[in-house]
Amino acid sequence: MKTPIVAVLCGGTSREREVSLRSGANVAAAAACQHPTVLCRVDAEAIPAGLDPKTHVVLSTLHGTFGEDGGMQRLLEAAGFAYAGCDARASAITMDKAETKARAAKVGVPVIDGVVFETAHAPLAAELVAKLGHEVVLKPNNEGSSVGLALCSTVDDIAAALGRITSGRWLAERRIHGTELTVGLLDGRAMGVVEIAPKTGVYDYTNKYTKGNTEYFAPARIAPGAASAVQRFAEGVFAACGCRDFARADFLLTAEGEPYFLEINTLPGMTDTSLLPLSAKCVGIGYQALVGELLAPALRRFQQSQTPSLHGQG
Repeated sequence: MKTPIVAVLCGGTSREREVSLRSGANVAAAAACQHPTVLCRVDAEAIPAGLDPKTHVVLSTLHGTFGEDGGMQRLLEAAGFAYAGCDARASAITMDKAETKARAAKVGVPVIDGVVFETAHAPLAAELVAKLGHEVVLKPNNEGSSVGLALCSTVDDIAAALGRITSGRWLAERRIHGTELTVGLLDGRAMGVVEIAPKTGVYDYTNKYTKGNTEYFAPARIAPGAASAVQRFAEGVFAACGCRDFARADFLLTAEGEPYFLEINTLPGMTDTSLLPLSAKCVGIGYQALVGELLAPALRRFQQSQTPSLHGQG
């Protein structure tokens, strides 16, 4: 069988480009210990030049738009590449927070009350307060996690946050206070639950990607029953959205021990502060082994694509 070259994609065109560059460098270094590997920087919405579906297996670390929304995946599928992670359809579904929440609720996973709206038809702050209360979380419906996040405590906060919105589809949710949790999934099976404890109390984009700004507890300091529920719910959302290979699901656990699903990330960060490696570490899977696990299904698909069909041969 032909040995493929692993092409790790990084960079991209979204607001999360810098994080992707860091993820890609880490992943490529780990993959190179196991397979012939090239690191490919993506600077436009296109497959990097020089890649061949008969030679390369793709592992993308692109975050945000054109990374996680199915854009790159559609191009890879059309060109015949075997690649790691969710396919284009599941990627588009999970990038849409409202659609993902609807699918989660349909399979019995608790979700937070919310309102989805287009910028041109944004509700008034008073309307959101009437539906959700004074404490509201405002975030883009189709961006990567933590991008554009606004936490509001008063009607004036909400009005100011709405005033900063200039385009796109947005999601307003009732703010629930609790412990932020995340769990990685490999082949649809949940790994360890990680607790996220930002030192400023807010897990925004800066605290997420700045080393030292957030403490992580792996495994999470929660009751075993709560951890099991989070793992079960994560697996349910993974299946409901048609995911494959790997993902990471985020939850909020109330003081009463009730978990609420937030979102699922189909191309989780792989930087020094990223959560998927921490979740894997909880179950004894180190960084290099994790990269091997992420690649394994794509390598199998590559080998299957290279096997000549025996149909029609007598």
